[in-house]
Amino acid sequence: MTPVVVPRPRVRFPDISSAAWEHTTDRAALQALRSIPGFDTVIRKVVGAVGERNIKLIFTAQALEVGPRQYGDIHDVLVDVSTTLDWPVPRLYVSQTPLANAGAIGVDQPFIVLNSSLVELTDPEQLRFVLGHEVGHIVSEHALYRTLLFILLRFSGTVVPGVEQAVAPITLALLEWHRKAEVSADRAGLLATQDLDTSVGSLGVMAGGIRGREGTIDVGTLRDQAATFDDSTGLDTFFKFMATAGRTHPFPIVRVNELDRYASEGGYERALTGDYVRRGDEPPLGSNLSAARAGFSDSAQKVFTNADRYVGQALVGFAEGISRKIRG
Repeated sequence: MTPVVVPRPRVRFPDISSAAWEHTTDRAALQALRSIPGFDTVIRKVVGAVGERNIKLIFTAQALEVGPRQYGDIHDVLVDVSTTLDWPVPRLYVSQTPLANAGAIGVDQPFIVLNSSLVELTDPEQLRFVLGHEVGHIVSEHALYRTLLFILLRFSGTVVPGVEQAVAPITLALLEWHRKAEVSADRAGLLATQDLDTSVGSLGVMAGGIRGREGTIDVGTLRDQAATFDDSTGLDTFFKFMATAGRTHPFPIVRVNELDRYASEGGYERALTGDYVRRGDEPPLGSNLSAARAGFSDSAQKVFTNADRYVGQALVGFAEGISRKIRG
């Protein structure tokens, strides 16, 4: 029988803007993309070549939709998280998958997919962090760009070689952005659960959780491990970069450091007292990456600062290449 969990009182954040938790480099990169005339149209052209319905089927054909009568306890957590972050409740699916992970994807109606392993390894409070993280992605409109990245990663090998080479820089830049977006979403997860140790422990579960040993991760030891990784210099820095370059997510250990850093800088505590950015009051952010240049590699900066050219030539050609393959 599923244990009954009595929710503890939490601070609600009426009209909270995603700017309240977004990492500077994440916001800068998104602003660069959003500033391109017609970029939304181009993304929809790419998505349309595959079909948003087909994308949803890829993620949900072997998954169960969560609701009041299907995993009602998980649905209750999602409803409470959405209320806390003042956002409509998205659709949620649980997929029978061994990798402990989750994701939010889609264009018009983004949805969340929880891998069953992550549900098994987390307690209700850690699951709240995970769902807050994914709702944070949706509020930040990350799902639109994550969908584009998903299509590029999944289908770039099916189009003509010239187009595949053209979209490669965009794919690498979006991967780099995606890792920054994960840091942003972790902050949303912290605002949802309002317990720093629980949030850090959730990242520990994703790093090395073991079935049958739930609740045994020592958060202090995890932080010590994260500090050791953060202190590495010299050639170690090069190997860290090379190991991360092709990943969609930062290492969980890196995310531990970033989440603790966010909490120590005071933004989290201020939000709990009602001092946070509200929708419509977001501070202006230029369309270039000057405010966050150090956060991206030279190749990613080139893509984001010349994004209109890359979009106009590469993504449209990519969409047309997929369409030809499908028609063929």
